[in-house]
Amino acid sequence: MSLEALPETSREIRLASYPEDEVTLDHFTFAETAVPEPGDGEVLVRNDWMTLGSVARDQMSPQTTLPIPVFQPGVAMWGRTVGTVVRSNSPLLEVGDLVEHFLGWRDYAVGNAHGFFKRDRAQLPGPEYFLSQGPTAWHGMVETAHVAEGDVVFVSGATNGVGALAGQVAKLLGAKLVIGSTGSKEKIDYLVEELGFDAAFDYHDGSPADRLGELAPDGLDVVFDNVGGEQFEAAVQVAARGARFALCGALAGQHGGPGGSPRLPLMTAISKDLTFRGFATMHTPEQFEGWNAKFGEWLGEDRIVFPHTVVEGGVPALPDTFIALQQRKYSGTVLVRLS
Repeated sequence: MSLEALPETSREIRLASYPEDEVTLDHFTFAETAVPEPGDGEVLVRNDWMTLGSVARDQMSPQTTLPIPVFQPGVAMWGRTVGTVVRSNSPLLEVGDLVEHFLGWRDYAVGNAHGFFKRDRAQLPGPEYFLSQGPTAWHGMVETAHVAEGDVVFVSGATNGVGALAGQVAKLLGAKLVIGSTGSKEKIDYLVEELGFDAAFDYHDGSPADRLGELAPDGLDVVFDNVGGEQFEAAVQVAARGARFALCGALAGQHGGPGGSPRLPLMTAISKDLTFRGFATMHTPEQFEGWNAKFGEWLGEDRIVFPHTVVEGGVPALPDTFIALQQRKYSGTVLVRLS
């Protein structure tokens, strides 16, 4: 049984070739396939929303060191998506159920029902909210850096989907001062006036170490680093004794750019008793469910906002949107409406 009349074809985006430098439209190809029929134990899902993140660039490189599968040329790409079950041959899911899965970059996804995770539509304001990068923000800020009441916190790259939530989580858990770095005056205002950061600075505007020293004269207790490079070095310089670093990303040096290997002055790290811990984004179902419950609670109390940018245009808009994301044209989580 199906909730709707289904089209004959499903659109999808495939990787055309591995980019050596910047990603261009030539690295993608558009294709149409027949909408598949689900087999025994399978479901067919109409994809409604997909999120795009910079990690997809790493998946375009066979040399990536991240513990994630690499896209294959000529094959449909994949990514985190929410959608609606439109046909089901499994007792685990019913037609109409909202599910989260990783078969994005296409209109329709089919597969074993065990690969689709049912979500409660009533838990969050809209299905797209399930695609927040809150699980990563929480894991890094709480379970990795162990943010605590009274901490002074610095979030580099604070207007991306992870950083924008990480700073809010720190404030909600009692941080005394939360500072963010970003790339423009407009984004500074966004962090402070809309997201509740206490202060922010443009990393183009002078030395990051000088700016951090001015904003946190007593030092940093927690650093949530999305950037690496000069901003990481500055945070080490300004860190208070016993500071905890959660290493989430290295945008400054991603894919061969400058700043890919920031310097770590060992005597500074030793004398300040600093802790550095990197973490990947391979979350468990329990982590997703825990975050969704907390997120829904905070949203219902108007204590947190979901920073996101919505892009219309469906599957055909995905390549252009991904390129714009690489060029840092968006704030918050980037969401493409697929249906």
